Amino acid sequence: MKTRYGLWSAAWVEFQETLEARARDPNVRRIGDIGAGANPRLSPDFVAQHDVDYVLLDISESELAKAPAEHTKIVADMEAPSVDAGEPYDFVFTRSTLEHIRSPEAFHRNVLSMLKPGGEAAHSFPTLYALPLTLNRILPERLVHAALMRIQPWRAHEGEFSKFPAFYRWCRGPSKRQRRRFEGIGFEVIEYAGFFGHDYYDRIPPLKSAEHRLAAALVRHPVPLLTSYAYVVLRRPA
Repeated sequence: MKTRYGLWSAAWVEFQETLEARARDPNVRRIGDIGAGANPRLSPDFVAQHDVDYVLLDISESELAKAPAEHTKIVADMEAPSVDAGEPYDFVFTRSTLEHIRSPEAFHRNVLSMLKPGGEAAHSFPTLYALPLTLNRILPERLVHAALMRIQPWRAHEGEFSKFPAFYRWCRGPSKRQRRRFEGIGFEVIEYAGFFGHDYYDRIPPLKSAEHRLAAALVRHPVPLLTSYAYVVLRRPA
């Protein structure tokens, strides 16, 4: 397993680059975007340009309805005992979905079942135990929602970036325990990247400065449990 660390500001950019690189691979023809909802990560133009079969999967039909009409959409509960997601996939991914999953073991078993032998899954997600994310988990949802609307008012439920309850189960930085969890499902863990820091203190300059210094120190001396974000790349054995 390749393990590495960086600053939070690189997490989403690097993950998007990973997705697009897989989509350009001539051996990857069918891609599943799980939990895509209103915000698929690959645009209709990109999908058409690279001639891939790109499928959006989400438990919410109303969220899928907000996504571009050009994409194929499947309503699916990835925590059900089994999932009918159509033909097998070469590559599936999630971004900011895993933290909302109540039953991660069931979820990942369904992901494994969707993949062709040798197929890969990639997941990008916020992690415990960064303080704002820990509070998001332990405080009542109404308090968290009110605070988030002050910090990020564009996250209104009727919009494209709705706020949903978060549980953070199996959402941790690179660790032996995390690797064992994924291997116990049947995956090979190919890469695990952890990122430190966040932007929740941007309106509080003293805290923002302290957080940036702490994040830079943790990149030099990483502690997996203190990551704020991570992504993992998994493979179904051939």
